[in-house]
Amino acid sequence: MTSPTPEIVRLEFCSAFDMLDFVQLVSDHLCHRVGFDEDSMHWVSVAIRESVINAIKHGNRNDASKLVRVEFLTTLDPDSGSLTISVRDEGEGFEAEEVADPLTPENMLKSSGRGIFLIRNFMDDVTLRRPPEGGMEVRMVKKLAKATL
Repeated sequence: MTSPTPEIVRLEFCSAFDMLDFVQLVSDHLCHRVGFDEDSMHWVSVAIRESVINAIKHGNRNDASKLVRVEFLTTLDPDSGSLTISVRDEGEGFEAEEVADPLTPENMLKSSGRGIFLIRNFMDDVTLRRPPEGGMEVRMVKKLAKATL
């Protein structure tokens, strides 16, 4: 038996926070298609919102002329289903190692670093990279939890 062909949905929009709800609707729909439970859908929701907010605010510096690109790749398989989300901005990028750990005492009151921390904790796999075409890309994977008997 062959595994199902992955489905891809691509969104491209200007740096505007009012796009968050639309991205959220797409994410929720795809989470349902993959078969995530309510808890997993919530964690994906938090991660995608954080990554899009970071792309708009920190990456594109609220510049409406710069784009945010979001790509969803779903694998619909009851045994190994997953949702891979890539969020890319057109900013200068940053070194992932330089993001402050929000749990250290000196960073507890700082507002930066929490989004990446949440994304890493809520998703199964997270990659931060500077693509050759510029900007910054956050790639996140959430795997379907297998039912245990």
